[in-house]
Amino acid sequence: MADRSQFRLIAERRFGPFFATQFLGAFNDNVFKNALVILIAYQAGAGAGLKADVLVNLAGALFILPFLLFSATAGQLADKYDKARVIRAVKLFEVGIAALGAIGFVQRDIGLLLATLFLFGLHSTLFGPVKYSILPRTLREEELVGGNALVETGTSIAILAGTIAGGLLIARADGPGAVVPASIVVIALAGYAASRFIPSVAAPDPGLRLRWNVAAETWAIFRFARGNRTVFLSILGVSWFWFYGFLLLSQFPAFARAHLGGDEHVATLLLAALSIGIGAGSLACERMSGHKVELGLVPFGSIGLTVFALDLFLASPARAGGALVGAGAFLAQPGALRVLADLFAIGLFGGFFIVPLYALIQSRAEKQHQARIIAANNVLNAVFMVAAALFAAGLLQRGVTVPQLFLVTAALNAAVAAFIYTLVPEFLMRFLAWLLIHSIYRLEKSGLEHVPEEGPALLVCNHVSFVDAVVIMAACRRPIRFVMDHNIYRLPVLNFIFRTGGAIPIAPRKADPAALERAYAEIAAALRAGDLVGIFPEGRITESGELNEFRGGVRRIVEETPVPVVPMALRGLWGSTFSRKGGPAMSRPFRRGLFSKIALAAAPPWPPDSVTPEGLHAAVLALRGDLK
Repeated sequence: MADRSQFRLIAERRFGPFFATQFLGAFNDNVFKNALVILIAYQAGAGAGLKADVLVNLAGALFILPFLLFSATAGQLADKYDKARVIRAVKLFEVGIAALGAIGFVQRDIGLLLATLFLFGLHSTLFGPVKYSILPRTLREEELVGGNALVETGTSIAILAGTIAGGLLIARADGPGAVVPASIVVIALAGYAASRFIPSVAAPDPGLRLRWNVAAETWAIFRFARGNRTVFLSILGVSWFWFYGFLLLSQFPAFARAHLGGDEHVATLLLAALSIGIGAGSLACERMSGHKVELGLVPFGSIGLTVFALDLFLASPARAGGALVGAGAFLAQPGALRVLADLFAIGLFGGFFIVPLYALIQSRAEKQHQARIIAANNVLNAVFMVAAALFAAGLLQRGVTVPQLFLVTAALNAAVAAFIYTLVPEFLMRFLAWLLIHSIYRLEKSGLEHVPEEGPALLVCNHVSFVDAVVIMAACRRPIRFVMDHNIYRLPVLNFIFRTGGAIPIAPRKADPAALERAYAEIAAALRAGDLVGIFPEGRITESGELNEFRGGVRRIVEETPVPVVPMALRGLWGSTFSRKGGPAMSRPFRRGLFSKIALAAAPPWPPDSVTPEGLHAAVLALRGDLK
């Protein structure tokens, strides 16, 4: 597993320079933005008579505005041109922006600095679509989750480090002087230098005709995004995460001051706990997902987002009194660690939630429109963040406290999650499958690289228990349509998984000949559509643990629709809760305890003209070995 670690990507040219470029860009954005916000707080009189709090909110709006105005254009550029060239052009633009900002800091010109902040927002807008659309072009599918995890972790660390650095640099006793201007220019130059090492990535749609009508093109990118229902609902899930996150982040200063009795260092400590949690959750995704896009982590993440936001409300003091304390004194207070633990957990489960969604959007979006679909995601993210700001302002204006806002956020997250999983039951189905093999079993996998990454194939496997199909579905990257006995198909709870996964119920000819013919017709249609179809040629769950004779249905399937056949074998399920060893299945729950070891192995595909029931029986038996 070590040679497949996500961290090895940082040392490779196809990822490392890009990672450094995006990290430095996010870092510079936040150095500049936080330095400006703090400068405004002490230079409000320079802002044409506007109050400091008005200018701070104006600054936030100016940074977000380009995402609404120019995301569609950014998506077109990322789809039309070499992505490495686009990145270099954007980073060169950042150098010019940083130089303009440096002048603004030297002259203490708030107007010029606000204009620069708008341009930094434009820089992020132009970089966003190419940032996420380059990953599926440079990484293999099994690396996509790890790559996204590193990007999300790097972004979280960059935001935190940039926020702290911006505050420290601007708060120097001699004022911003030359330090802040020099810093933002040097960081921008370093980002451009890193971008020079990004290898060329061919344009997916070089013939694209650029359209400059912002409204028309924004509508067009939303049409692309809505073309795939699961992708569009995943975009809504990502945008909801930004709504949720913005609601929390924007309350940290007031929460630290009014409820925790802490100064600005305590607010930074809250941000640090959240950011470190997001990084940890993102990095954990690759191992927890088994190097594949595991949608089962998304419901798991949403559960944590709800539970720990609720606990943050319960852990929050009503009001703080007296002088404000620093980070050290705050940590010594009762309940401080619980608040930080809640924020860390929110970040952790946020990583579980967001990384698989980004990977899903990248892997399932149409390649020709990929950057524009990500641009649509960026527009919705901005809309949801603005909505979060207005929502929070409205509730706070009506007397809702910050902890009560955390409670409202927890309730909203539960409602939105339930709504999304109702619309896309695949998320919940994958969660139940993931939960099964991570709570009851410990699954070892071998040979699964023989399962085709695309195109049709027939998977044949021994039948040991009622959850065989669930285990195989959870282990494989691609969706599999299993053919299964109509009685097993109807089992409570499992029926939801089977139905959502597109399983095909089949009945013996004696019981229902019409159902049997319908099943064969559906199998043929699925294979013609390029799907994976899984069958258990024994036709029934073993009563003894031994491999039963393979029936002739597999021969009929490949004769009607010639496709490769992949032999598979499950090991270690005999004697588990869901097998029939020693009596009916599930009559003795957890008789082997939790986390019992099981395995799934696959062999190279057989050409359809060499398939016989007897030959496949021997192949599966050899794969299974002595461990039933």
